[in-house]
Amino acid sequence: MADLRNGCTPNGDFREAVCIDAGRVYDSCCDRDCLEDLRCFFLPETQALIDNALSVRLRSAEVLNVYIDVEPVNFNKGYYSCDLTFFFLLSFDLYTSTRGCPTVINGIASFNKKVILFGSEGNVKTYSNVFGEECVCQSNPAVRSNNMPKCVVSTVDPVPLSARICEIRDCYESVCCIPESVCEAIGGNVVTDLRNGTPTIFATIGLFSIVQLIRNVQMLIPVYDFCIPDKHCKSSIDHPCDTFSKIQFPLDDFFPPRTYEEDCSPTCSCSDTDIDE
Repeated sequence: MADLRNGCTPNGDFREAVCIDAGRVYDSCCDRDCLEDLRCFFLPETQALIDNALSVRLRSAEVLNVYIDVEPVNFNKGYYSCDLTFFFLLSFDLYTSTRGCPTVINGIASFNKKVILFGSEGNVKTYSNVFGEECVCQSNPAVRSNNMPKCVVSTVDPVPLSARICEIRDCYESVCCIPESVCEAIGGNVVTDLRNGTPTIFATIGLFSIVQLIRNVQMLIPVYDFCIPDKHCKSSIDHPCDTFSKIQFPLDDFFPPRTYEEDCSPTCSCSDTDIDE
């Protein structure tokens, strides 16, 4: 086997091997959560509309933020518990009469999730001047990083499934501390101290997520060449109609494709005679 450190191989596929510091994914998982009957929180003026509402329909759902807390698992070295708190922005059509148009309102909901993943072990203390805070004593202080792996959560917009108006049975149920940065999405602080018997909205959404534990490590990789762009930048000076003429006709929007269990090519035959043979 050729030595990667000498910068050449018999066939000359790459130029050299370099050492890089990059994040390596040690463990990951994907999940599909059906979040049923999430209690929603609203502004005071919105809650007054809900008190007299007849029905509600869930329009859309969006992930506002995810708060992450990573702690080592004491009884299993190398594994970490990732506590995730999702905050959602939900939009509803609120009907206050049988004939009138619905009123669009926004609310906030939250969901807690815990996963345990492998993040390896490390005892090295790393110091860096990147993202350092200003210090009176030092012009360029070194910041020490902790030894915990980094948890990364990836999501797409949740799937809105259903919503219903229901009276609160337990005023402390599903009440959590909602950060001000999340409340700003609907324009102010939400009402959390509702009494039992007060109507509110419970929503059901579908959530797809991927959770990864990443740790920075030094890796030796082969380098083929620098990433030099092979095309020139184009200025957007075309006529609007010329730009529109280059867009492919959206056939799938007019004729939605069907779903097949098997992808048959145009040459395959599924006639009765073939089955008999």
